[in-house]
Amino acid sequence: MTEQPTLRIVIVDDEPLARAVIREYLKPHPGVDVVAECGNGFEAVKAVSELSPDLMFLDVQMPKLDGFEVLELIGRAVPVVFTTAFDNYALRAFDVHAVDYLLKPFDEERFAEALSRARARIQAKEAVAIDELVADARPRTGPVERVLIRDGSQVHVLPVERIDYVEAQDDYVCFKADGRDYLKDQTMAAVEASLDPNRFVRIHRSYLLNIERIARVELYAKDSRVAILRDSRRLPVSRAGYARLAKLL
Repeated sequence: MTEQPTLRIVIVDDEPLARAVIREYLKPHPGVDVVAECGNGFEAVKAVSELSPDLMFLDVQMPKLDGFEVLELIGRAVPVVFTTAFDNYALRAFDVHAVDYLLKPFDEERFAEALSRARARIQAKEAVAIDELVADARPRTGPVERVLIRDGSQVHVLPVERIDYVEAQDDYVCFKADGRDYLKDQTMAAVEASLDPNRFVRIHRSYLLNIERIARVELYAKDSRVAILRDSRRLPVSRAGYARLAKLL
């Protein structure tokens, strides 16, 4: 029988007792190594960046940075088993997107099942649709008020009112704010869906603009327009983008 490779595991929960339970439940299982315990989401992002674990047990409900925000920041960097007290709607979303979860309070038998599933998925290298999972499982609370951007082991917290515009750049999006560029591994559609449509408008397939930054819109050529920002930057405006913009101005 082939020996299974050791799983390097990170445990993330703001409650020390909950972390202790997971550590205790791991004891009977060979081939596991807890490389870090984290009491908040910022520590979790740092641990993933510095330790590159194979698996994370991640609490959903935490202060400052919740489990969904952690998942959004680490992306596909590490498979995750959620530990949660969430309602059935969120649990169905976890099922659909093939991320296992442990509904608190869980017993040792259910924990062993989740660990076995996680190991199988890791070995099969199954990909998870992160954007879809976060969109379907996160509680509906309206547009986001901040954007979280990972920069190595650091996390930038960017209030939406500071964002000038968002630009698509290959497989990334670039948030322009405070004279700086913040790259994030996210789709433009996901960004657009998360921001307030009364404040941010898709003026072009590659640009999502904060309308408060607009000074004027000028005709550039036949059926082509350009948005002039208050700092004189110029962004292209498509025909469809102008129609959307006209409804808000």
